[in-house]
Amino acid sequence: MHDTPPTLLHLRSRDGLSLTLMDLGATWLSCQVPLSNGTRREVLLGCPSPAAYAQQTAYLGATIGRYANRLGQARITHAGQVTPVTPNAGSPHQLHGGPEGYDKRRWTIASSSDTEVRFTLESADGDQGFPGELQTQVVVRLTESLGIDMEFEARVTAPSPVCLTNHSYFNLDAAPGDARAHKLSIAASQYLPVDKELIPLGHLASVQDTGFDFRQPKTLAQDWLKDEQQAAGAGYDHAFLLDPACAHMQVPAAVLQASDDLLSMRVHTTLPSLQMYAGQFLTGVPAREGGAYAACAGIALEPQFLPDSPNHPEWPQPSCWLLPGQVYRHSIHYRFSAR
Repeated sequence: MHDTPPTLLHLRSRDGLSLTLMDLGATWLSCQVPLSNGTRREVLLGCPSPAAYAQQTAYLGATIGRYANRLGQARITHAGQVTPVTPNAGSPHQLHGGPEGYDKRRWTIASSSDTEVRFTLESADGDQGFPGELQTQVVVRLTESLGIDMEFEARVTAPSPVCLTNHSYFNLDAAPGDARAHKLSIAASQYLPVDKELIPLGHLASVQDTGFDFRQPKTLAQDWLKDEQQAAGAGYDHAFLLDPACAHMQVPAAVLQASDDLLSMRVHTTLPSLQMYAGQFLTGVPAREGGAYAACAGIALEPQFLPDSPNHPEWPQPSCWLLPGQVYRHSIHYRFSAR
């Protein structure tokens, strides 16, 4: 528990995009996008107060680390050496960095302005089981084109896997309802099948002729529960290996479109994978508007390395291991288009 209330930061760009964050978890609390008709649309799920975030386990809006997503059997493997990490989420595995991951840390606000904030965090050797001290910074910056840039940097004192991301849930509709009515495209021809505990089976699979084919825009509802793979997570909660063109950020990793077509969002990233989670376990999470969210109230689009990558060096992506003397640098850019 933290003794003092979180510090809130309010960013606003000249084109009217606004973003509210807090230092606890370097968390996004609210994002409002101006539409051409003069209205503003809230696009993030959020709790009614900063204190209420402690009442949810959905990682709403949080910065995730040291390693996003799941590590099977709570272990990592490097150069033949297996290192245990701390399990959590009531399982033998580790999820999103462990029971005291970066989403639960008070980040330092190193600098801030009307359009930018720079958070920093130090993570000790052995923190949640991870080797080496890690120093990281996350810059969140509003652009002049209805955009949000996130820039991640990290350094370590011993070889360690690093995978930092943001875990916001998006709903671009005017009246947030079932987000499966959104259209989504993902620039990926392969996805990662998982077992019933959502741990990767070890091989990539083609999206062709499956419900995981989002190469052309479609609603999430269209092929909902079409595949046996979706039974594992009661819907979509899978990683997609992004097409190589995405790495240079010329091609969006994903495009999400509101059901009324008045608002869309492009996600660009240098990271090799995208976890798409349709929010089917959001039931009961305290909602900003009062009451609680229902299942599938929002969609998480989390750029990252493939889950369990520290144990799968054979996968066709850059190494997720950061070595002393190297600098982890990755970007996630969000661009909204309003009508």
